[in-house]
Amino acid sequence: MSQTAANSGGISTDGLPLVPSISLKTIPMAGLLVDVYGLDELSANVSRVSCLWLHHQRTRNKEHMREIAARCVGAWNESTGSEKDSRGLIALAYDQRNHGTRLVHDPANGAWREGNKTHAQDMLGGIVGMVGDQRVLLDVVESYLFHDSGEEEGKQRKVIDHHLALGVSLGGHSVWQLMFADPRVRAGVAVIGCPDFMNLITDRARLSKLSTYSADTGAATFLGSKDFPPSLVAAACKTDPKGILFGTSPIPSSPASASPSSSPSSADEDERQRRQILLERLQGKQFLLCNGAEDKLVPPRCGEAFTRWFKEAVDKYKEARISVDERTYAGVGHTFSVGMVKDAVEWVKEVVKSADADITAQARNGKSKI
Repeated sequence: MSQTAANSGGISTDGLPLVPSISLKTIPMAGLLVDVYGLDELSANVSRVSCLWLHHQRTRNKEHMREIAARCVGAWNESTGSEKDSRGLIALAYDQRNHGTRLVHDPANGAWREGNKTHAQDMLGGIVGMVGDQRVLLDVVESYLFHDSGEEEGKQRKVIDHHLALGVSLGGHSVWQLMFADPRVRAGVAVIGCPDFMNLITDRARLSKLSTYSADTGAATFLGSKDFPPSLVAAACKTDPKGILFGTSPIPSSPASASPSSSPSSADEDERQRRQILLERLQGKQFLLCNGAEDKLVPPRCGEAFTRWFKEAVDKYKEARISVDERTYAGVGHTFSVGMVKDAVEWVKEVVKSADADITAQARNGKSKI
């Protein structure tokens, strides 16, 4: 199926230029329908391709990423510079689990306030599942798109050697987890997403007035309750950024400070392990974090402690070469605002421009290539 990308809902674009006309092909890959933007625009001279993977919001579908896909690919195609001579950009979107073409039980996409008693399980399961699906697609995407490239006279063989991701809301959560999960994804844009799932859901339990949440004990009693069972806590500690680095423990005010319950020796060991995680999982990666200051659904405060620690750790452990660009948009709620769209498109373009330098640096540091 082939068509042309046009305006669609899901993002705010008032005052922006018209979305470029970019080709769209929907291709079955590993049991998933994947919308691929920009294949037809790849020139015969392009030999290396960057993939921008797009993760959509809760209750939406892959079609809601159509406009940001077209804007990012169009911006790259219209850019100037020597990088464009041999590198192309395509954008790819597929449905989150239990969404769009993969819908099996619509009530599971609702929150506690909407009558879904397993909101926490459904949210984390969907996020972790999206990351797993993404990793499978990273394995096979080149074999689907370019298995016969280079066979036609005068055309370069095309290889995919660079991946980045952009996600909104639920997709922002999955991009955070993906960045920690797979070394091949070199850059991520988390739009109104949160790196601390346990804190986000605990806050949502408070606002939903669940009986398992107590104002006196907060997360201490909610985590491990029927609404956030122990096995779910264990899963979050394995997959979510805050859980990976801190488990259920409080986040220190800075990378060098110890938890009040830690002895100096245990605090030093915890710090050493966190540094090692950053080096092993995130070395050389780039983050753009876009938050709405007035967001009520994913309040910036829920990820504030983690993000503050993360930025200080990045500054402290410069050998990890991690870049974090956090932007909070005044007056913006839970939406992919015009300002966020403009910033994300420009940021993605600059990341793709620097792809060759990143690949060279990774090889120099002994990391395996894609």
